[in-house]
Amino acid sequence: MTGLPSYLRATADAYDAMAVRYAEAVRDGLDHLPLDRAVLAAFAELAGAADAGPVAELGCGPGYVTAHLRGLGLDAFGVDLSPVMIDLAREAYPDSRFEVGSMDALDLADGTLGGIVSWYSVIHTPPREIPSYFAEFRRVLAPGGTLLFAFFESEGGPVSAFDHKVTTAYRWPIDDLAGLAREAGFVEVGRMLREPREDERFRRGHLLTRAG
Repeated sequence: MTGLPSYLRATADAYDAMAVRYAEAVRDGLDHLPLDRAVLAAFAELAGAADAGPVAELGCGPGYVTAHLRGLGLDAFGVDLSPVMIDLAREAYPDSRFEVGSMDALDLADGTLGGIVSWYSVIHTPPREIPSYFAEFRRVLAPGGTLLFAFFESEGGPVSAFDHKVTTAYRWPIDDLAGLAREAGFVEVGRMLREPREDERFRRGHLLTRAG
């Protein structure tokens, strides 16, 4: 892909370089996370009931969440900036659709999706750029479409950078992200905060919203 902002190119290059190790590390990533699976199940029920179009996992990496969504009965496909990640996803899940693309400028017509899952996929985005992502998500979602946004929560502090294993990432206060989503035209349905497991550093945040 050409013409990418420098932070997106750096993120794509970093994930390309670590793609195989990353895919191995997260392959069974949902197996021991009942609350995370519950949030995905709630998303699937809402998106399925609305029946407003297919569901996209944006920033799908090696595809395991996309595959999980398909297992929940959704017509789901994945998009990721890293060509190596997309190759791994296609290899692991040959019956699913995966495309290389940038979630800030999707090759989709307005209002064509019934749902979007952003599963820790915007964590490397500089904070000033986040509103443009919510705006793009709103553009491609049909009215009433569902958005699930998962991220690292700042646990009462401000937006802050941290040393993610791949490249610099950011933690957000859940109220701040909810406010940005609201400004972009989303209505909050619910939220879930999960405390870190022994092998995790930070609290996990999950926002479930619908396009107003």
